Amino acid sequence: MKTFKMPGTEITAPNVVLGLMRIQEKTDEEVRELVRTATEAGINFLDHADIYGDGFHGCERRFAEAMKLTPAEREQLVIQTKAGIVKGDSWHFDFSYDHIIKQVNGSLAALETDYIDILLLHRPDALVEPEEVARAFDELAASGKVRAFGVSNHTPRQIDLLRKYVAQPLVANQVQLSVTHAPLIAQGVAANMQGLEQSVSRDEGLLDYCRLNDITVQAWSPFQAGFFDGPFLGSDRYPELNAVIDRIAEKYGVPPIAIAVAWITRHPANIQVVIGTTNLERVAGSAQGSDIPLTRPEWYDILRAAGYTVP
Repeated sequence: MKTFKMPGTEITAPNVVLGLMRIQEKTDEEVRELVRTATEAGINFLDHADIYGDGFHGCERRFAEAMKLTPAEREQLVIQTKAGIVKGDSWHFDFSYDHIIKQVNGSLAALETDYIDILLLHRPDALVEPEEVARAFDELAASGKVRAFGVSNHTPRQIDLLRKYVAQPLVANQVQLSVTHAPLIAQGVAANMQGLEQSVSRDEGLLDYCRLNDITVQAWSPFQAGFFDGPFLGSDRYPELNAVIDRIAEKYGVPPIAIAVAWITRHPANIQVVIGTTNLERVAGSAQGSDIPLTRPEWYDILRAAGYTVP
């Protein structure tokens, strides 16, 4: 498993992360086996959110109930969670001081831990008052409840607005990225090509911005074709892409899922791939994609087969 020192933190992190949004209905033993499979493969970085599972903190609570971590075991894990989405009859976003503090305290209680390694603001709040975010972050950092902070699905300018007020470095931005959902990467490949949809920038150069500002990009839904509309691996919607991935997987002696991961981890930005599967075989296969040295021709062949223009 490839690891790196996350800029702005003391965390040595793997470039594959286990997301735990689907464990609500799993038994204690199933949760333990999932985490054990991941950690044995070198994935000791776990991703939660307060909205995963039943009500608030459902999956966080299920994790703690199943794992019953000792202090020594807790220290071996990097636990990240997210706050800022309010679900219910009126789905909305809330980055107010009161909401952030309440949700972090709820996550700490649910996870049965004294601290969260990284807290992310979960999707942008159009009504954000960055001074309130800064006050919440200052309090959480001073109390030792949160060790590092970041965001999710934020644009460069949204991050800049927060950074004007927040004293702590924003160390991560979790965004959707897969082989077939790769505008963050594909736009720059075909920049300035008039009339080509791919060349239109929708994110203000987010990937390069994060690299320039020491913000680790975390890729969620790395196997989804689009926005939760099914995986591209093995799908008859992507015959050319799967043929290319299968050919490269055979060359390296790994399952196709490892190549889907490797296409992201091959990028020099040290992108973390957040996998959300609870299938043990897929977890192990994903881990194999951590450090596969895809050649440039292989990487671009995959991009092209996914339907993007490589001029």
